[in-house]
Amino acid sequence: MAAVSFAPAGPFSLAASIRFLEGFTPASYEHTAEAVLRLAFVSDDGRTVVGAAVRQEETTDGAPGTPGLVHAECTVRADGRTTRPTAGSVAGRAAGAQIARILSLDVDATDFPALADKDEVVAGLQAEFPGLRPVLFHSPYEAAAWTIIGNRIRETQAAAIKARLAHEHGRPVDVAGRRLHAFPAPAVLRTLDHVPGLTGLKIGRLHALAEATLDGRLDAAVLRAQPAESALSDLRQLPGIGPFSAELILIRGAGHPDVFPTVEPRLHRAMAAAYGLDASTADSSPRRLAALAEAWRPYRSWVALLMRAHAGNRP
Repeated sequence: MAAVSFAPAGPFSLAASIRFLEGFTPASYEHTAEAVLRLAFVSDDGRTVVGAAVRQEETTDGAPGTPGLVHAECTVRADGRTTRPTAGSVAGRAAGAQIARILSLDVDATDFPALADKDEVVAGLQAEFPGLRPVLFHSPYEAAAWTIIGNRIRETQAAAIKARLAHEHGRPVDVAGRRLHAFPAPAVLRTLDHVPGLTGLKIGRLHALAEATLDGRLDAAVLRAQPAESALSDLRQLPGIGPFSAELILIRGAGHPDVFPTVEPRLHRAMAAAYGLDASTADSSPRRLAALAEAWRPYRSWVALLMRAHAGNRP
């Protein structure tokens, strides 16, 4: 029996989420032929590790085009004990809420297809990536750690460091026949004094990040409840977190669905190409691009993700 189930509001394809993760370098997600998404992550409160095997039904009895129900079989590991929480338990509800956020199932996407009616570019993106919603880092904490680890080094190098941290210092959990390792909890990360591949400056910033997380400064619900600029301002107060990192944490860590990334040149270049603008617009006129993105409300973060995915597929 699945511990938690979700009825997606609007388009959703778990298969599209899995394909996205397989090509998303920070995830280091291992390809399998099975239609199951395996997750291992530190809970939002930092006290437990959650393992989840997520599956989606192929069809429903609802209207044509209605996405299948999504089920997650969860295990929770704490204090050396592994349990299977029921959907109604405190642990089950917390795990379900975090899984929903990771897969952007906590957002009502009923009106997302309607964006295609007023923007041909968005229509093309939705057709290219049917059912794809943003797949997030497991938490704002983990997103912030990624930005610190990856600063000024290659993505593949940063991904290897992040994966090694999980394997050597994260708690293991068995998920659908595979053993996974979650990223180290904040209480563990703040004790690490040497991490191969990271400078002392980065390690110090990771310590500060862990402390901030334990103090509640990276709570996803709090970040999303604020006006976006206030949340970004708060995030920029953390050591090593600049404008680009703050936007990544808010969008891909906390899961804010409606923020236009203002300091992401790769996205801006992809937009300029998609809308037939001069290439210099990407660098010289970000406000013009932000104005174009007004038509994407209230899903600006989502369309930006599809735009980046499209750009990544181009030769």
